Parts: sequence; C-alpha cells; structure tokens
Amino acid sequence: MKYGLIGERLGHSYSPEIHACLAGYTYELCELPPEAVGPFLQAKEFESINVTIPYKTTVIPYLDEIDEAARAIGAVNTIKRVGDRLYGYNTDFAGLSDLIDRVGVSLAGRTVLILGSGGTAKTALAVCRARGAREIVTVGRTAREGVLSYDEAYASYTHASYIINATPVGMYPQEDACPIDLSRFEHLSGVCDAIYNPLRTDLVQAARMRGIPAEGGLYMLVAQAVHAVSIFTCKPVCREECDRVYRKILKEKENIYLIGMPGSGKSTVGRALAKAMNRPFFDSDVEIVREAGRKIPTIFAEEGEEGFRLREAAVMARLAQECRGAVIATGGGAVLRAENVHRMRRGGKIYFLDRALENIRPTSDRPLSSDDEALARRYAERYPLYCAAADTRIAVDESIANSVETIRKDFLFG
Repeated sequence: MKYGLIGERLGHSYSPEIHACLAGYTYELCELPPEAVGPFLQAKEFESINVTIPYKTTVIPYLDEIDEAARAIGAVNTIKRVGDRLYGYNTDFAGLSDLIDRVGVSLAGRTVLILGSGGTAKTALAVCRARGAREIVTVGRTAREGVLSYDEAYASYTHASYIINATPVGMYPQEDACPIDLSRFEHLSGVCDAIYNPLRTDLVQAARMRGIPAEGGLYMLVAQAVHAVSIFTCKPVCREECDRVYRKILKEKENIYLIGMPGSGKSTVGRALAKAMNRPFFDSDVEIVREAGRKIPTIFAEEGEEGFRLREAAVMARLAQECRGAVIATGGGAVLRAENVHRMRRGGKIYFLDRALENIRPTSDRPLSSDDEALARRYAERYPLYCAAADTRIAVDESIANSVETIRKDFLFG
C-alpha cells in the first residue's frame, strides 16, 4: 500500500474518492484489529497513511517524530514515512477549524460542550482553545477526571452556546441515535458534528429544526484530506479545490427523493431522471410489493392502512440507510409519517412533484384514492405535508423531459 487509511471499521469511508479527486492516486482502505496496528506500523510498507478511530492515539508510540501540534493534541491522524522514519501529524485540527468556519459562528468567549473523549475530542479541545472559547467542557457517558457525565451537563451547562459532537453516536449503520438532547439548551448558537455518514445526523437535523446553524462532518473530512494531501505530496492544495471536491462528493452521495400525490409522475420522472444522471433508481412501492409478495391493494385488504404504513416505513428506512446517490420515488403517503421525512433528510434532497389535482386520475390500484372524491380528500390532506417536507417544489406539466431537467439543474447547481 502506498497511500491509504487504517482503522477498525472502514466500510463507510469516503476517503478513497476524496483523495482520488484531490490528487489522483490510489488510496486503499486497511481495516486492522487492535493487535495488528503495531506490526503494521513497524513493517513500514507504506508511503503515507491516514488514521481513524479508534487508533489516533494507539499509533503514537510507534512514531519517530510527532508534529508539535499533534503532540499538543495527543492524537495523530496522518503518518508520513521518510526513509525509515515515521512522522505523525494531525490534520483534523485544520479540518475541524474549517468546519467551524463553515457553520459561521465564532467560538470566542463562548461556552462549548465537546461530546466524547477520544482522539477527535482531543482535537476539538485544541481547536476551541485556539479559537478563544471562554469555557470548554468535555462530556462523556460516565463522569471522571476532566469529563462530565451527560446528566451533569444537563444540570450545570444548559447555558452552553456551542456543541461539537466527537462521538460515533448517530453514525452509519446505527443512524437512529442522537448523542444529546438539544431541547435542554436554550442558548445554542452553533452545532458541529464530526460524523459524515449519514450526511445530516439526527443531531444536525435537531439543531436546524430549532434554527441553529449546524453542519455535519463531510466538509471536515474533505478539508482534513486537503491538508493530508499537502503532507503526502509536499504540494499545497487551495481552498477553492477543497470546496470543489466537497460539492462533488456531496452530490455523489446525496439521494434524490421524489414525493407527491399518486399519479403525479414520481415513478416515470424518477426512472427518466436516474437514466439521465446515471444513478440507480428505486420505487418504494415496488420494494414493498417485492418484500411482501403481494400487491398493494391486497396488503391494504389484509393488513389495513396501518399495516401498509409499517411496511412502508421499514422500506423507507432500508432505502435511506443502504442507498447513496440514488433516485428514489416514494409512495403518495410516505410523508404521513414524520420518521420517513426525517430519514430522507439525513442523506437526500426532497423534491415535491406538484401536479394540479385536475390533471391526476384516480385508479383502482391506489386504495386511498380510487375515485375522484377520495383523491380530492387525499390531495387536501397531504398537500401541506408535501410542501413542508420538500426542499424544492417542482410544478409538473405533461413534459417528462422538462421535469427531469428542472430537477437535475436544481440538484447540481441550485
């Protein structure tokens, strides 16, 4: 291996794509159990590598020299071999600093809670100090010297104005989790989450729902890679290149969700859009039928609407977790459950295909909108939900090509 990443579990990593975009070299993923880290480093059969959890402190005893900043932090995420010597650096510091800049809220004079106590938390502590935070509190699952428990944070630090999540809580594949209850903090002005998969964790979504500026860790991942590439190649990489690669990776990983009434064209437009953008296509109703082995009217007849909605929620959860960079057409009632919308927002952009009621025809294969009267009721009930869930509303006419091009342009350049 010439360039790559070592860690315990790396199946979710986007680093090979990022490094390929930045420098064009092959970047390998190398999963190691704890007992293999030392022998791997001692063999020195690499040129430069990055290090991720849980080995950012494990690697330190095997290094010949450590950059002053990395030594002060107590964590290394970048190692370069020069001859027979290994040099350690910490590019997470610069990456997190860039992420904080992206959120756009100064830490100077503020009380900051850092969730977690591992290598990323140590980096966050150094960044907060460098940026002039007035009070920095580390929070963990259990209290110990220098670390408060979550209960203690709730009791004494609800005045905190900034939270940085440096834990894996909410990370793929355990996405249905949030490390802290933001409702307890009434003075928050910013939230950073080092997790990049999913793109928008429950923590980030909870902050944004409260009007608090918040960002996930994808920008940090790209920014720290930019600084790592500079160390690997001894060539500087400009900020504009960082932004370009961030946008490219974001769009490649983000799903496109289509919502709207039955008969609004979600499946037809979705297939055409997926073909035009060279993306995989999924239809949640088709997935439900495939998994159940029965058609939707039969599911309604045998299990009722509640049974169908449970099946729909399960399929939506699976698609949201498994799909990256896909076009997904949803059922007309998918927005009825808040958790479906929440999961779509974790890793996608939602488009409401808004076709006028007079241009939608009822059909017998749609149990809740099988005649004009039922269709009109569903339209009145759901229209506000579609508008509230959507990032973008698309007025649908009879031209599939127009709808496809409108969505494509908005997604890529909007």
